[in-house]
Amino acid sequence: MKLIVGIVNKDDAVLAQEALVSQGYRVTTAKTTGGFLHKENVTLFTGVGDEEVAETVQLIQENCHTRVQKMGGIPSLMASGELYILEDSQEVEVGGAVIFVLDVAQFIKS
Repeated sequence: MKLIVGIVNKDDAVLAQEALVSQGYRVTTAKTTGGFLHKENVTLFTGVGDEEVAETVQLIQENCHTRVQKMGGIPSLMASGELYILEDSQEVEVGGAVIFVLDVAQFIKS
């Protein structure tokens, strides 16, 4: 059994979750925040059998897309106290998905 953790852009989260649920996967979500741009993300958690990993990853990838977004000025101070400066109207790539596939030592449902 595997635990798949997908960190996705909030704009893609509903589509990714619906795609997984429509194929019979159970999904838990949590609101999260990215580091550099402090953008809201959603983290999807789903447990699957080893043979279902490829399909699950594919569903997430198909429903989470990168996009270019213009960022202007100076973003807020980072938690570490460092200040990141972006030139006015600099374009950055956001979105997509970061997916972790983890081995599950034990699964208990009560």
